[in-house]
Amino acid sequence: MARRLEDARILMYSHDTFGLGHLRRCRAIAHALVEDYRGLNILIISGATIAGAFDYRARVDFVKIPSVIKLRNGEYTSLASHIDLHETLKMRESSIRHTAETFQPDIFIVDKEPMGLKGEVEDTLAYLKARGTVLVLGLREIMDAPHLLDAEWKRNGIMQKIDQYYDSVWVYGPPDFYDPLIGLDVPASLRRKMDFVGFLQRSVSKGKTSINARKDNYLLVTTGGGGDGSDLVHDVMNAYEADPTLTQKALVVLGPYMPAAERAKLVQKGEAIPYIEVIEFDNHMEELIDGATGVVAMGGYNTYCEILSFDKPALIVPRVKPRQEQLLRAKRASELGLVDMLLPEQSVDPTIMAEALKRLPSRLPPSKSGSNMHLEGLDHISQTVGRWIDGRASHLALVGAE
Repeated sequence: MARRLEDARILMYSHDTFGLGHLRRCRAIAHALVEDYRGLNILIISGATIAGAFDYRARVDFVKIPSVIKLRNGEYTSLASHIDLHETLKMRESSIRHTAETFQPDIFIVDKEPMGLKGEVEDTLAYLKARGTVLVLGLREIMDAPHLLDAEWKRNGIMQKIDQYYDSVWVYGPPDFYDPLIGLDVPASLRRKMDFVGFLQRSVSKGKTSINARKDNYLLVTTGGGGDGSDLVHDVMNAYEADPTLTQKALVVLGPYMPAAERAKLVQKGEAIPYIEVIEFDNHMEELIDGATGVVAMGGYNTYCEILSFDKPALIVPRVKPRQEQLLRAKRASELGLVDMLLPEQSVDPTIMAEALKRLPSRLPPSKSGSNMHLEGLDHISQTVGRWIDGRASHLALVGAE
C-alpha cells in the first residue's frame, strides 16, 4: 500500500557519459520510490543521449542536458562535434543549477560522480546545502581499483568535498560484498555517513511486454550500453562457428551505443549462425533476462543486479580498462560462487568460450551458491527517504506552530 507524502520532491543527477548504467540505476530507484509514496515527485537530470527511449512511471520525469561522451582512453568530448567541451560543460552546469532552483527539491541524489562531471554539480550542491536540502551521494559497490580511484579523487580534493557537502553516502551493495572506498584514506566523519543499502533488486514491469520476449530456451548475451561490447559478441559468435556441437539458442543484444560499423559487422556475422538472433536494443531488458536460461555479460552493475534478482546462471567476461570495476566485481562474485568468469584473454579462445557456453544452462543459479545476496537496496532506500521526509514534515509543523 503506497503511503501519501504531501508534495515531496527528489532531484536526481546522472552524468551518463558512457553506457546506460547510471540512468538505469536512477530510474530503478525513482520507480520504487513513487510506488511506495503517492505524493512524491522525482526529476532525473541525465546526460544520456537516449534518456527518452525508456518509459517513466507517473511522477517520474527527466531533464536532458547536453551529452558528453567518454572515449575509450577515459577522456571526454562533446557529442555535438561543433561545440567544444568547455561550452558544453558550461551549458550543463547552468542547466543543473537552474533545474534545482526551479524544482526546489527536498532531497538531491547524485549518482557516482561526487562533484559531477568535471565538477559541474558543485555549485548546485552549495546552493542546495544552504537552503537545507538533504544531499545524498550514491556509489556503486565497486568504483574502481583503489590506486586509480585514489589518484583521481586526490587530484580534485574529492574526499574532503564529499565530507563537506553530503549528508549521507549510499553504497549500492551489502557491506560483506565489497567496500567501494577500500584502500583509500577515508575520514572517520565520512565513514559515519556511509550506509551500505544492499543491491538494487529488479522486477519485470507490469503490463509492459518486450517485443523481443521469447518462450523458448535461450542464452541472453548482453553488453549493456554496448559502447565497448563488440569483443564479447565476436567471442560468442566465434565459439558457435568453431564448435558444431554448440546448438544452444542465443539472443544477442548489441546495445544502443555500439558504433554503427561494429553493429553492422556483428549483425551480418550473426545472420550466418542459425542458433543466434541479434537485436540492437530493448528498453525492457529485465523481461529478456527473466526469460533466459542463462546470461552472458560483461558484468556492469545493473546487469549484475538483474542476474541476482532473477536468479540466473551467468558467465561474466568483464571489461578490464579504463576502469577495473567490472573485473573486481566479477572476481568477487566468482569467489562467492555466484557466477562463472572468463578473462578477455580466455574468452577470445573459441574452444574455451564454447565449453563455458555449453556448461552455462546446467549451472546452479546464484541462490544455490550458499551466499546471502542481500537484494534489499530499494526497500532500504524507501524506508530511509520516508523517515527523512516525515522528519522534515514534523520539523516544518513545529516551526509553523511557533
